[in-house]
Amino acid sequence: MAVWDPHEPWGGLTPEQAKNAKLLLWKGHCSVHTRFNVQQIEAFRKKYPEGKVIAHPECTLDVVQAADLSGSTEYIIEAVKNSPKGSVWAVATEVHLVNRLANQMAPDRTVVTLDPFGCLCSTMFRVSPNHLLWILEGLLEGENPQPDRRAR
Repeated sequence: MAVWDPHEPWGGLTPEQAKNAKLLLWKGHCSVHTRFNVQQIEAFRKKYPEGKVIAHPECTLDVVQAADLSGSTEYIIEAVKNSPKGSVWAVATEVHLVNRLANQMAPDRTVVTLDPFGCLCSTMFRVSPNHLLWILEGLLEGENPQPDRRAR
């Protein structure tokens, strides 16, 4: 494994380190998931004592530890959808997923975001197969991806 630092040329790695790595870890954080905090969990538990908190693993360690469950997006969806009808959930992840769970996937459950001010991820909407292909082709051509590059 090697850690890719997006603020360093070539991620702070030599070409050999990058080539030899079986897995490249991205040095960064998710601005949405780091918004959640233990005080929000405590406030939810006061309002919904019977409710469950489920957190995405990109949340801070203290939030993941304070939650009842944690797991990937797919895990969150399945856990809420397979929960008893009428159950109450606070979900610590991007608000669009929380809204889809509440309105389409599990409408017979109470599903709320853990952050009452919402957690929209504008970066997520810029990820597309076209952009991924562009980056991968550039890497094959020896281009050095920079954090401030814009879509062509």
